[in-house]
Amino acid sequence: MPLAGIGILALWLLAIREYDLFHLFDYLALGAGVAAYLIIEPSKNEALRSHRFEILRWGLAIALMWSSLEKFAYPDWFYPLIEEKPFLTFGMPRDVFIPMAGVAEFTMGFGLLWTPLIRRLSAIALIVIFTAAVWPFGRIDLIGHGLIMAILVAVACDQCRITRVLPSLKIHLPAIPGGIAAALVIFATSYWGLHLAFYGPQAFTGPATVERATHSHNPEQPHGSVSGSGIGAPPTKQ
Repeated sequence: MPLAGIGILALWLLAIREYDLFHLFDYLALGAGVAAYLIIEPSKNEALRSHRFEILRWGLAIALMWSSLEKFAYPDWFYPLIEEKPFLTFGMPRDVFIPMAGVAEFTMGFGLLWTPLIRRLSAIALIVIFTAAVWPFGRIDLIGHGLIMAILVAVACDQCRITRVLPSLKIHLPAIPGGIAAALVIFATSYWGLHLAFYGPQAFTGPATVERATHSHNPEQPHGSVSGSGIGAPPTKQ
């Protein structure tokens, strides 16, 4: 298992050769969480092992919150998906639905870091969403999100009732909107700050000059073309 964890991190390093580092940070959080779980699981140190699910949960939560910001920074990535399957927006304009989806993803990712009840409810809600996505997108979507769904099942079934980070704060209801606002400030500042550092103030954020999207209409390439590379408009992650 430790070798598998190291292998996951090695795969992430290899992915840097094909994709921009900036757009792999969400995979870093998820991969690091899974790798840490695999490394810690066989440990004989029970104090260390007791944190394995918590680390896994934090890795997924950070990945979801970070990737949700793509819906604000690169909404045009999702336009082909909306055009192909317009029923996903429930009749709303695409430029309204995409930011709303980003807010929902960020909020449910944040919920995985809160109290035992809220993190279970967030996990269940995300399981429902990812499961429902299999119907319109098929087995490729199931395979792609399989690891995330497995982690969410573990979070939903986790019997731990301990809140290790800021337990005295999280028990108060008013702390929830304050916590979400603080998390949003931290993540948004980090995301756009790193974006500025990587691509500069004139970074390209408009429509891609070649096909780069989360999905395409080509049934042979359901997640779009990966040819080419451009600063500010990286090839699609698969």
